[in-house]
Amino acid sequence: MFKGTTIIAVRRGNQVAIGGDGQVSRGNTIMKGSANKIRRLLDGKVIVGFAGSTADAFTLFERFEKKLKDYNGNLTRAAVELAKDWRLDKALRRLEALILAVDKDKTLLLSGAGDVIEPDNHVIAIGSGGDYALSAATALVKHAPDLDAETIVRESLTIAADICIYTNHNFSIEVLTTEGE
Repeated sequence: MFKGTTIIAVRRGNQVAIGGDGQVSRGNTIMKGSANKIRRLLDGKVIVGFAGSTADAFTLFERFEKKLKDYNGNLTRAAVELAKDWRLDKALRRLEALILAVDKDKTLLLSGAGDVIEPDNHVIAIGSGGDYALSAATALVKHAPDLDAETIVRESLTIAADICIYTNHNFSIEVLTTEGE
């Protein structure tokens, strides 16, 4: 498990939202409170968030964007190819991060162990506060049908930040809207 962050993605209706907190911790010290752990790739068509080492995440984002271009924006194919490289390449294998990636159709978790996981219920979270945010989002999806994905992400991050000492209330949230749904 990676300490120091909470990243969550929620897909609902014609919206997918991904958000994260801004806290960067080293041990039991808060080093920064306003980091942005969410990035848009492929001209904004894909949004990614990371938990783990910042330098490692940026290396992976660069590789991931290249894979997205190589596979014409096919998120699943690019994710599988990145996960294979991440697991097999000696240099990449040492990178410590987890990535959530969303596009208009898919929500995926990628790891250095070769995992590419698509959640069944359109909610997924990573990081030290991920379980708290996931629980909150799952309840909101089930019991608050009037809330959109962005609101669920914001409320779930708030609950995680209230519980997890490695998560703060400085959120970055990005949203993709799919047309015609």
